[in-house]
Amino acid sequence: MRKLVKQLAWFITVGCAAAATHWIVVVAAVSALGMAPLIANVAGWLVAFGVSFAGHYQLTFRHHHAPLARAARRFFAVSALGFGVNELAYAWLLNATALPYDVLLALILIAIAGMTFILGRLWAFRRKS
Repeated sequence: MRKLVKQLAWFITVGCAAAATHWIVVVAAVSALGMAPLIANVAGWLVAFGVSFAGHYQLTFRHHHAPLARAARRFFAVSALGFGVNELAYAWLLNATALPYDVLLALILIAIAGMTFILGRLWAFRRKS
């Protein structure tokens, strides 16, 4: 149980760093470069993926000892699935609500986190195939 609590603490720490990176890239791309929020969201995800994978591989799931290349492929698949849900929800909410794009993005990033932890723990970073 203690191991799981520590793993969750690292997951939250790394996840917050990746989510903050994602959010900052999107807000900067929209405000400084004039990108549409949905396009900027792709750039934010790609940058945040590096932060997320490095942190989860080195900290959150380090005790799993998964081979680096396999973990990277699998986590990319998990992240891409989460991003697909993110982008669809974001597109719909941008059109269906009057909430600002940055608030919507923050809410969606939080919602996707649970799925990422479960799939990361049970599949992406597992040592055994």
